[in-house]
Amino acid sequence: MTIAVTGATGFVGHALLEEAARENLPVRALTRSKQPPAPGVEWVRGHLGDRTALAELVDGAEAVIHVAGVVNAPDPHGFHLGNVEGTMKLVEQALAEGVPRFVFVSSLAAREPQLSRYGESKRHAEKLVMASGLDWSIVRPPAIYGPHDREMLDMFKAARWGVLPMPPPGRTSLIHVRDLARLLLALVPGGEEVTHKVFEPDDGRDEGWSHRELARTIGWAVGRRPWVPHLSKPALERMARLDKALRGRKAKLTLDRVGYMAHPDWVSSPKLHPPADLWEAQVPTREGMKATAAWYRKHGWL
Repeated sequence: MTIAVTGATGFVGHALLEEAARENLPVRALTRSKQPPAPGVEWVRGHLGDRTALAELVDGAEAVIHVAGVVNAPDPHGFHLGNVEGTMKLVEQALAEGVPRFVFVSSLAAREPQLSRYGESKRHAEKLVMASGLDWSIVRPPAIYGPHDREMLDMFKAARWGVLPMPPPGRTSLIHVRDLARLLLALVPGGEEVTHKVFEPDDGRDEGWSHRELARTIGWAVGRRPWVPHLSKPALERMARLDKALRGRKAKLTLDRVGYMAHPDWVSSPKLHPPADLWEAQVPTREGMKATAAWYRKHGWL
């Protein structure tokens, strides 16, 4: 079996390649730039807009795992280009090459597409996959954490300084990146219980984590008990404008992100949990957070 993977050089993709290597599964991975050799990985130079590269990527593959996506963009077109058009071209190439299986990594944000351009683009991409005629499964991860993650890094840094501002009170689910990688590979063989299904995995904690609980857990992981003020949506919007003024296109807190950060319910639905006989989370979140903090320190990120 050969698995074609997009987004292999990113946070989730890196964990996916590591997990595939543990399971001795050969991978053909798309990359924009030259990569060092990796066990069991065949690199294909190109991007989601390059049909020649996509044809090489999926040629003879038994499955596609589509991880690549745009989580931050300066305008709606950036989300559409990366999440919608990129998915459409990959789906078209998979159909042309007769790939029998397609696993798409979406986002919980797609559940509430009206809240953000990001969520809207992910929901649009889901609809393309659903209408494709492929044998598909869609995974909507909640907040993902773990080694190599830069999205939650600022929260660990803030907790270390003793103050960790959070959105308005609400709840969210979490998942360790290795558990997510295990799920994606478990879905590859397909079957009646997973075909044409949408899944919302999590760490196994019923009703997720309150924003305060999450902040305190991150604080515990870095050895602090931070003050956790809840910021209103207008306050978050002001901070997003300031972040844009300071970091420009590299700003992490954007107005689009504020749209879904201020929503009170990002808890994975128990009705959409993957089949228990196929997959269960293995990484306890407190231990996973502490190990993530240790990884950040080891690599000079924290």
